[in-house]
Amino acid sequence: MSQSCLPVQAKMSKAKKVLDEARETQNRELDLVDKGISSFEELPGLFNMSNITRLTLSHNRITTINPGIANLLNLEILNLSNNQLRELPVSLSSMPKLRILNVSINRLDSLPRGFGAFPVLEVLDLSYNNLNEKVLPGNFFMMETLRALYLGDNDFEYIPQGLGNLKNLQILGLRDNDLLELPREIGELTRLRELHIQHNRLQFLPPEVAQLDLLGSKSVMKMEENPWVQPIAEQYLLGISHVIEYLKTETYKIIYNRHIQGGRGGPPPPKADKSKKASRVRA
Repeated sequence: MSQSCLPVQAKMSKAKKVLDEARETQNRELDLVDKGISSFEELPGLFNMSNITRLTLSHNRITTINPGIANLLNLEILNLSNNQLRELPVSLSSMPKLRILNVSINRLDSLPRGFGAFPVLEVLDLSYNNLNEKVLPGNFFMMETLRALYLGDNDFEYIPQGLGNLKNLQILGLRDNDLLELPREIGELTRLRELHIQHNRLQFLPPEVAQLDLLGSKSVMKMEENPWVQPIAEQYLLGISHVIEYLKTETYKIIYNRHIQGGRGGPPPPKADKSKKASRVRA
């Protein structure tokens, strides 16, 4: 056997050992973190293990997800964070029991058509990729069961109005994007308790944000590092509650409507050069 084959064989045997043990013990949770896996071909028989409920493949070098993953009909939690994924298979959103999907810290610059068809998805983490509003499929905001959506560290300038359809959403992570505006429909997210919009290019907030319960003891609102207009910046120095109260005033509503009617001219420049971001690196 050539020396070059040894590392591959070693990787496969390490992963295969985990799979074999899981089969023997009927373990429903598979932990394959940091096993040097670059392909699902290194996981023989995985898609036949239909009893699996949790699959963790984070910190590997996987570039593509085999569509056969949809054969894992009982899978509830799938963690593929910190890999080298460039695309996701359409079949993923047909998985009947998938509740938590983590594909953060990858190289995604698109999402498959129909991606929002997940029947029971509750947590979706797409943070630290190369996504923007133009690549969201038409049904993205139709995931009515979604409780937490993480889109931080991407390239969004706007969030589509469809956001208001996520009626069960409790956590919305939008930090470290290029956001210029939030849709007024955010006010329809009546269950929202956490809003993370720090490190963007936001100057205004829609008055509808004041309708949300973001001041409770278990609520979180992060909004630092944005080029806020002076009145919001001044209230923010006094605290989030002062911002919320200010958004309710007729004075602010007039200012905001004027801003909307005035168009989107002269937005703040991008905050950072993202060309050297790890998710942009081409192998």
